[in-house]
Amino acid sequence: MAAAPELTQADQLAALEAQVATCTKCRLHETRSRTVFGVGSPTADLMFVGEAPGFHEDRQGIPFVGQAGKLLDKLLGGIGLTRDDVYIANVLKSRPPGNRDPQLDEISACEGWLFRQIAIIQPTIVATLGNFATKLLSGKPLGITRVHGVEQPTTVGGSRVLLYPLYHPAAALYTPAMLKVLEQDFARIPELLGGDEPAIEPVVVEAVHEPAVQLSIF
Repeated sequence: MAAAPELTQADQLAALEAQVATCTKCRLHETRSRTVFGVGSPTADLMFVGEAPGFHEDRQGIPFVGQAGKLLDKLLGGIGLTRDDVYIANVLKSRPPGNRDPQLDEISACEGWLFRQIAIIQPTIVATLGNFATKLLSGKPLGITRVHGVEQPTTVGGSRVLLYPLYHPAAALYTPAMLKVLEQDFARIPELLGGDEPAIEPVVVEAVHEPAVQLSIF
């Protein structure tokens, strides 16, 4: 009898997404519009991990589609990449009401989904955006202001990866002085991936007015 064909990474992610869509492990399933699983290349060398879905993500089911997501797209473009080249996900797959901080029991209930995503994709670099993702995946209590732009080898989801902490893009939206820091940290990504460092175009950020956002990203 012939062996069943091995599932591709895309197939594995699709199956996992179907499980996440019906997850009721924490209280957030009671208030979400939909789950926000992840988007991008299932074989990406570079994966971004944020904190949790916000207002727009909860409505569309896609991570980073608000103003912070637009800035992330610009930063990616500055190093010659698009969303199709990377994978983007969050620690939580459901939006906390009012965009409040994730609670410890919610993180505990949801982190297994993220670890399985990383195990399937097997990225070379996992870039954490903000405090919650950085502390969870590094296993250390150090805040993002102390560790941003400093790569550290670690094991996540059974995979050996290079963890690369970054400020959350929302930090640049509401604290413009951090935009330059984000650009500088992004500029090192091609080098970390083993490619040449491109010339970085300054990113122009327009004033934004959105529903309340988490302040724990700094």
